[in-house]
Amino acid sequence: MAHIETQARPRLVIAGTHSGVGKTSAVLGVLGALRRRGVQVQGFKVGPDFIDPMYHREVTGVPSHNLDSWLMGPEGVRRAFARVAPTTGVSIIEGVMGLFDGRATGPEGSTAEVAALLQAPVLLVVDVGGMSRSAAALVQGYARFDPAVWIAGVALNRVGGERHYHLVKTAIEAQAGVPVWGYLPWDETLVLPERHLGLVPVEEDAAFRRVCTALGEAAGATIDLQAVLASAEAAPSLELPTDAATTPQATKARIGVARDAAFNFYYEANFLWLRHWGAELVEFSPMGDAELPPDVDALYFGGGFPEVFAKPLAENHPFLTALRWAHRAGLPIYAECGGLMYLVEAIQDGAGTRYPMAGLLPGVCRLTDRLQNFGYKEVVSVRDSLLGPAGLRTRGHEFHYSVWEGRPTASSLYRTRSSHGDERDEGYSDGPLTASYVHLHFDTCPQVARSLVENAAAYRERRLRYGSA
Repeated sequence: MAHIETQARPRLVIAGTHSGVGKTSAVLGVLGALRRRGVQVQGFKVGPDFIDPMYHREVTGVPSHNLDSWLMGPEGVRRAFARVAPTTGVSIIEGVMGLFDGRATGPEGSTAEVAALLQAPVLLVVDVGGMSRSAAALVQGYARFDPAVWIAGVALNRVGGERHYHLVKTAIEAQAGVPVWGYLPWDETLVLPERHLGLVPVEEDAAFRRVCTALGEAAGATIDLQAVLASAEAAPSLELPTDAATTPQATKARIGVARDAAFNFYYEANFLWLRHWGAELVEFSPMGDAELPPDVDALYFGGGFPEVFAKPLAENHPFLTALRWAHRAGLPIYAECGGLMYLVEAIQDGAGTRYPMAGLLPGVCRLTDRLQNFGYKEVVSVRDSLLGPAGLRTRGHEFHYSVWEGRPTASSLYRTRSSHGDERDEGYSDGPLTASYVHLHFDTCPQVARSLVENAAAYRERRLRYGSA
């Protein structure tokens, strides 16, 4: 049972005027610079994104958590924040898209909504490449747009030099009345690598550490960190709910989690809930391991980029053989998005080349040149599965370029509804195997995690009693 506590939690939202202005660069720079000064820092990300939190984790040394008002609801956002936000350090919350951009014409799902829910000051990142005094008009509009959102300061990105910086800073402070706390220079070496789903995950590119280090050094030299800390510490105390997700129960089952360059899209809250219900989590690599981890009672394949690593995945025959044998023995397997792609017969790339996969599911996942069924989804289970009974309601998100051709429609798992009202059948469930393109966030329905652990525990009991693989 949750209860309410009033606590001081220093916090700051770093938001952009729009997508692509460099807010992730600013966040990584501030996180890195503060950590080098000995400040305890905790990263958060507004929205359903997986990749930005990976970068936060690499810079801070601790997992970053998502805050999504549509997936979690307002109370869920406050609860997720309260779980890990430090009382003596500072929480840096990275926004999504532009500050006021949400699901439709209202604030729902926006960075502004999360900032208001947490009564957090905002550092607004403005890309001033090719701009000078006009930046003041932009900031003035943002500062006055919503009285519930407090823009405490501005950070400028792609600044051409000291003269450019002082010109823009003077205009913003004089015309918009918002202090400018510094800038990041226009420097190609500070650019983070990207591809079709956003930034390249940290597991794939060791060069990201050089960029993150350089961003931290730049922020330490050109951003007023004392202003950042003072603003975060001035945020009012919050009435925050607590819940059980931070309290693990005694181990009931071991669940293997696929984690390597091909599979790395996971919500940290999902792991918290699995541990709470009694799961011991052990990581494995479908690309690099020859066999499954010993004594696992279920497998969890998250999303990622199996299409990028289709060749090495297809060539790891020992692991694929071990996985097929485990499936035949009844091992519970849950897969999302990229995990689903790995379990079908083959992945077909944009050139038409097919790479054989595990073959636990019929059909082929074919890459296209555009997003498929992108966005938030309301989900209703239409059949019993590892995740719970038919009729279970939860929420999730889809973000993929592939289509599943040959999906067995008679074994559909969900009926999904998009934010536009479009409905469709989705996923697959049959016996111990459950798979879908939808990334579920277990905060929306902790029963999902409980059911998965209970199914793993039941398998464990059979394994220990009868000696099954």
